Amino acid sequence: MPTQHPSRTETAAVVVAATEVAKIAAERTQAAERDRRLAPEVVRSMLDAGFARHFVPRRHGGDAGTFEEIVRAVSVVGEGCTSAAWAASLTASLGRMAAYLPETGQKRLWADDPDTLIVGALMPLGRARREEGGWRISGTWPYVSVVDHSCWALVCAMTTERKPVARFFAVPRADYRTEATWSSVGMRGTGSNTLSTDGTFVPDELTFTRDAIVVGVADGAEAPCHRVPLKAVNGLCFAAPVLGAARGALTAWREESAPRYTSASSGLTTAAAVVLARAAGEADTAALLLESAARTADSGLVTELDVARNSRDCALAAELSTAAVDRLFASAGTRAHQETAPLQRHWRDAHTAAGHVVLGFEGAAESYARELHPTAPPRDTE
Repeated sequence: MPTQHPSRTETAAVVVAATEVAKIAAERTQAAERDRRLAPEVVRSMLDAGFARHFVPRRHGGDAGTFEEIVRAVSVVGEGCTSAAWAASLTASLGRMAAYLPETGQKRLWADDPDTLIVGALMPLGRARREEGGWRISGTWPYVSVVDHSCWALVCAMTTERKPVARFFAVPRADYRTEATWSSVGMRGTGSNTLSTDGTFVPDELTFTRDAIVVGVADGAEAPCHRVPLKAVNGLCFAAPVLGAARGALTAWREESAPRYTSASSGLTTAAAVVLARAAGEADTAALLLESAARTADSGLVTELDVARNSRDCALAAELSTAAVDRLFASAGTRAHQETAPLQRHWRDAHTAAGHVVLGFEGAAESYARELHPTAPPRDTE
């Protein structure tokens, strides 16, 4: 047989380093569950691995990397801790979004370090009033993951002009407050607390319209990752951690539950073999869907149909990953329900992560159908 050489994606620095992040995060999952935030050493390992700099423009010391690399890296981290994978994925995604700031604003964010940890509040829950040289913003944004470790926040607000426009504003850590409000059943370690700011002045160099990133046009874009519509890649950010949870659940099931269904003479029972094979197949299929969507985004040639297909496939991948975890958990017995059992944590995390609005299949299906059938056929009135 010919020698199998690792692909460029598999040997990318962030993918290789993700294994160590997964190990560190897995060792601290109990602390993350208890504290409802990631331990500082987990965040440090995530930054050292290159997640924050992954999509940062090269002119600012970043990697301007690919979506396929980040999907693979995030899913690896998710095998150890879904919350850490979520944080890693969003950290990378927010670095990409910040590249839509004016050049002078980008220089402020990354002047000293391309590993600056930027968090995001993407719903337009704030208000922005125009002033000379910038904007005065106020607002409260819940569910801002890993905010307690952040250096900057990218928040969305509606302008108070006659024709309101949604804009993103980059705000330094000194200019916003946080409140511990995260009490979810799953994804406890994400520390998705509430961020607020009151009357903060943001200069023009630290703001851009939401339309810019929705359309996917960044000034001075030097790589495909800065020239892709948000909806073509947004699902990747949230689905990859769910895939990681499914893979982590498979490992936990094999280590903790499989021995109960195994005999020295005949191996796994038929029923257990079916559970294992179906769950592994669902996870593998989810991975293929996400990697295909990522490669489409990396091509730099994304059509409206591609956008709709990517959204569909990310939502479907999340469903498949969650189905795999459900299958494993349901077959695992009472032991898997113990608070310290990894399988129940993967189960809780998968459902919480897959519940994100971006991964809703119904909306993705409607968008996909509209691209294939842009107008409804005329009704037969006879």
